[in-house]
Amino acid sequence: MPLITEDVAADLKVELAKLKDPVRLAVFSQALADPHSEQVKRLALELAALDPKLSVESYNFVLDKEKVQSLGIKRTPAIAVLGQEKDYGIRLYGMPSGYEFGLLIDTIIDVSQGASTLAEETKQALAALDKNVHVQVFSTPT
Repeated sequence: MPLITEDVAADLKVELAKLKDPVRLAVFSQALADPHSEQVKRLALELAALDPKLSVESYNFVLDKEKVQSLGIKRTPAIAVLGQEKDYGIRLYGMPSGYEFGLLIDTIIDVSQGASTLAEETKQALAALDKNVHVQVFSTPT
């Protein structure tokens, strides 16, 4: 039984039609230690089947240490949303369900278009920072 229903898939195809450039979803899981991480991989594969500009790269958190380190993955399940040639540093941890699923779709579209929806004022403020800042956003299902 698919995670994405036919009705949702139809809506997603409309959204994913906004993709400009290819997007890669690098999914990190570890089936033995975290069986739920396999659901995240399954969701990503179902999503990628909806549009040819979306692809999935599957990695084992334990065995693929070089990739884990190069992308800065800290835990599983994880999805790194990567542009065609650029890594924007976007990492999603856990199962993207509920509001988080909408965030994943919006993020994929933003990365594909090579732009964010931040206000110009916000972009200028961020550009003025003189050191790197590590931002983490946490949410819980309600």
